[in-house]
Amino acid sequence: MGAYCNGDLSFSPSYNYASSHDLRFSKHVHDNVHGNIYLDPLFLKFVDTEQFQRLRDLKQLGTAYMVYPGAVHSRFEHSLGVYCLAGEAVHKLKAHQGLELGIDRFDIQTVKLAGLLHDIGHGPFSHLFERQFLPQVLNGSTWSHEQMSVKMVDHIIDEHHIEIDPDTIKRVKEMILASSEFAMPKSTREKHFLYDIVANGRNGIDVDKFDYIVRDCRACGLGCNFQFQRLMETMNVLGDEICYRAKEYLTIHKLFATRADLYRTVYTHAKVKGIELMLVDAMLKANDYLQIASHVEDPSQYWKLDDTIIKTIETAPDEELKESRDLILRIRRRDLYQFCNEYAVPKEKMEHFKDVTAQDIVCSQKNGGVILKEEDVAVSNVRIDLTQGMHNPLEST
Repeated sequence: MGAYCNGDLSFSPSYNYASSHDLRFSKHVHDNVHGNIYLDPLFLKFVDTEQFQRLRDLKQLGTAYMVYPGAVHSRFEHSLGVYCLAGEAVHKLKAHQGLELGIDRFDIQTVKLAGLLHDIGHGPFSHLFERQFLPQVLNGSTWSHEQMSVKMVDHIIDEHHIEIDPDTIKRVKEMILASSEFAMPKSTREKHFLYDIVANGRNGIDVDKFDYIVRDCRACGLGCNFQFQRLMETMNVLGDEICYRAKEYLTIHKLFATRADLYRTVYTHAKVKGIELMLVDAMLKANDYLQIASHVEDPSQYWKLDDTIIKTIETAPDEELKESRDLILRIRRRDLYQFCNEYAVPKEKMEHFKDVTAQDIVCSQKNGGVILKEEDVAVSNVRIDLTQGMHNPLEST
């Protein structure tokens, strides 16, 4: 089975494993990051479904395109990119250590399929839906896009009658959940290193990040001096874990430093956060009427929900949606929530620092002038780290 990348960021021709099978039965897509990506018939059965094609209508960076006009790339192209790199990684490991590790066709297929389907459960405007909207309408819910991805995989197979080995799907779903709080205990897995490729819960170094860091930097017009090719070329398995040469320490540091820079300059840009808060308010006001959150446990209905929800609200004549329409109109006319101030918590105080609330701000007012109410204030608490909280992921590589 083969998916190979062939473009500006491609690898050595000696690893061009597409030649190992007949490309006449494959479809190729030209990606602006990885060049030609080849999709074999099994993977096309998933790609050519309305559930997967929906990813075209989910922007990778949510509302960031309203500040960075080039950031209009979607979860669709990111998923193809992760599929591409996942296939490249597992084939490289097989070429270097195939006999030692016992990597077979089943392993290759499951890793690639996990890469392809890992984000299929995302909601409108990606993380905004999961982290900001749903917690306010589903009190106490532990809903996650990873869990919905797993449900969506089952739904696609049932809906489209895809013939695939149950053990393959079981492994794929385990890999999708590998870096989440719902991951299986490590002792129950075979070939632990395969779970490090797509979603690495051990140290966060995985092909998901390799793709989105390069793709997001390119889309936003930012420089990117992280070169994932170096890590792909030198990855090795020791003690059932993917490891890298000590000399690649700086390359791995660049991976996490670039990610942190993206958080500071793009993902949490003051205007981006302001627009997010406005969009969440618009969706909250529209939820009772449109029942936006009513199908988050039902994949047969959930797949119909995407970024076009903003246009649905904007163009609907219903009086019940007037407040939501007004908020979206404000976004269109750049009458945005105004950024007031920020405070960077010193690293040594992080452990005991509690999240600031609108109530905290209101209670800190001094007498005189305009008196703010809680509904006048929106607070965004942002934590930017190296994916492992206070822990240094470089100590786990």
